[in-house]
Amino acid sequence: MKRATLAIYKDCAQYALTCGIIIADTKFEFGLDDKGTLTLIDEALTPDSSRFWPADQYKPGANPPSYDKQYVRDYLESLGWNKKPPAPKLPPEVIAKTAEKYREALMRLTGSDTAARAVR
Repeated sequence: MKRATLAIYKDCAQYALTCGIIIADTKFEFGLDDKGTLTLIDEALTPDSSRFWPADQYKPGANPPSYDKQYVRDYLESLGWNKKPPAPKLPPEVIAKTAEKYREALMRLTGSDTAARAVR
């Protein structure tokens, strides 16, 4: 599992850098079937499972802007939410800004404005 995780991350992080994105971290979820075959079992390398930072704005020690759900986390932290259900309702502007960040990641990673527009 460690080898698979590192191989996937390395290849994808190198590709993302060519698109101007640093994959700061991510998560992978694996499972084993009855024969012991390792299988990636959940989405991977999306703005929901990774932190994507613009490479041209990264500075060590600083909290860079991102193309992921960190925007929602930051908003919820600003409310002082105790992280227990129910979650606060997100205002339309937070939803819109988050969607904009996801579309930007998609556009940068695929090079396709058409793909990003389709996600609207």
